[in-house]
Amino acid sequence: MASKGSEQGLTKPTENETLETRSFRVLMIAPTSFFADYGCHVRILEEARILQKMGHQVTIVTYRNGNDVPGLDIRRTLPIPWRREYEVGSSRHKIAFDALLGLKTLEVMLRERFDVIHAHLHEGALIGLILGRLFRIPVVFDFQGSLTAEMQDHKFLSEKSRFFAPLLRLETWINRSAHAVLTSTTNAQRLLVERFGCRPEQVQTLPDSVNGDVFRPASTYAPGELDGLRRSLGIPDGRRLIVYLGLLAEHQGTSHLLRALQIIVEKRPDVHLLLMGFPGEAIYRQEAQALGIGDFVTMTGRIPYADAPKYLALGDIAVAPKLSTTEGAGKLLNYMAVGLPTVAFDTPVAREYLGLDGVFARRGDVESLAECLQKLLSECGEDRTQCRARSARLRRRSMTQYSWNGSGSLVVQTYISLVSPRLPRQKQRNFWFAGY
Repeated sequence: MASKGSEQGLTKPTENETLETRSFRVLMIAPTSFFADYGCHVRILEEARILQKMGHQVTIVTYRNGNDVPGLDIRRTLPIPWRREYEVGSSRHKIAFDALLGLKTLEVMLRERFDVIHAHLHEGALIGLILGRLFRIPVVFDFQGSLTAEMQDHKFLSEKSRFFAPLLRLETWINRSAHAVLTSTTNAQRLLVERFGCRPEQVQTLPDSVNGDVFRPASTYAPGELDGLRRSLGIPDGRRLIVYLGLLAEHQGTSHLLRALQIIVEKRPDVHLLLMGFPGEAIYRQEAQALGIGDFVTMTGRIPYADAPKYLALGDIAVAPKLSTTEGAGKLLNYMAVGLPTVAFDTPVAREYLGLDGVFARRGDVESLAECLQKLLSECGEDRTQCRARSARLRRRSMTQYSWNGSGSLVVQTYISLVSPRLPRQKQRNFWFAGY
């Protein structure tokens, strides 16, 4: 058992090993119920997989709940007796979960040796910074959105709250203190430098990526395969299908989407929405019925990540009405790889991913969302020449700019940049503490 940082610190390459060829031992801290089939979980999963594929060792410390993934070394916290559900977004219960996560991470670090801490979300980064300081291990912060902005998006925190200012100071300290920060978008990179005062050389854009061999167009499936799935879902024949896959929540624009569909079906009843995700199925099913569009919506609940490509391939077009301007939007890359023309609310993240081939509605505007969806449905109607061209460009963009192989190399280069100084032990200790 390693006692402290002097024994836990970075291991030297062997005689025949260089920093470029060495196998890193990575401790990932995931303050969430990993694995669940949405958002940041997919990023954590695919990063771990590509690192392992490249020959590195990855250990993931996470909450008690969540699904195990074959081939991944996942260590879980103890449960808390009063809360057994999945934690999605902001919650007061996460304080207890994160305390247990910190203890579990400490236990793992006392027993095993690691070269780098790769911390996801601000809670993970806080735990990583504290323990990284104790064990003299560099911390890479995987930034997936502003902590305080997310709390506001989830209606968990108001800017007028007495907790807002101290939480913003804490968020700023975490952002600035990490030895390196990886962001999912260039918009987030600008946010960290301009609003939070991070050093430009500290921040690197690591886009969400997609596996184009898994997420593929409908034309690549065997004849009749997708028709059988569509029938099993009870989707009426002759309906143009809009697909959505992700969390069902207000900050994701779910209510906006249902109200937009109400406007659309009044003009063209040949439209259907396949609404895939959780956790608010019951709430939004009731809302759809109240809006009079219950017969035009099919809700599936949680879709396993492994099944997501086939379900998305059912769609004629896709929609991403996310309202947040700071969080990532990895679902867009899945849509693009499947070749789905996509409507999104006009945010910097959506424009960054979709480029010139996205269709953008005014953020938060239901009528604009309905108008854009109708426009894209018409484009992908009888004369599909323009639609096919848009689909091909979107898929090509996802394959050339958002590959996990490229992302894995960038992550490893970030690790190398942190361990490359060959300094005497005392100077190395000062190097690790430079950010504090």
